[in-house]
Amino acid sequence: QVQLVESGGGSVQAGGSLRLSCSASGITSSAYCIGWFRQGTGKQREGVALVDSDGRTKYADSVKGRFTASKDTAKNTLYLQMDSLKPEDTAMYYCALGPSYQGRCLSERPNAFSAWGQGTQVTVSS
Repeated sequence: QVQLVESGGGSVQAGGSLRLSCSASGITSSAYCIGWFRQGTGKQREGVALVDSDGRTKYADSVKGRFTASKDTAKNTLYLQMDSLKPEDTAMYYCALGPSYQGRCLSERPNAFSAWGQGTQVTVSS
């Protein structure tokens, strides 16, 4: 059974940084796709970043150049480094396991992702 646990959220001022972690267990395949998503109050869940088992990444336009997704295979942990944070980045952040083929992510749609963590709250004040 796949389990994902996010941590690292908190409250920061605009321009600050946070690093989110996603500890993964139960992933039996060496090829996988992990998505980072967020959901603000009253908003739809949106994709933030994808990282596949080969370390390839893809970012939403709204975070490109500010967020960096990475992985530490030895620690079974994924990271989302968030710099130059803006108030509009305020949301609950989730990591999730998604479909992959030959190590590449197949989809960006939240409903394609099968296992989700509980989320970690990020609040950015102006």
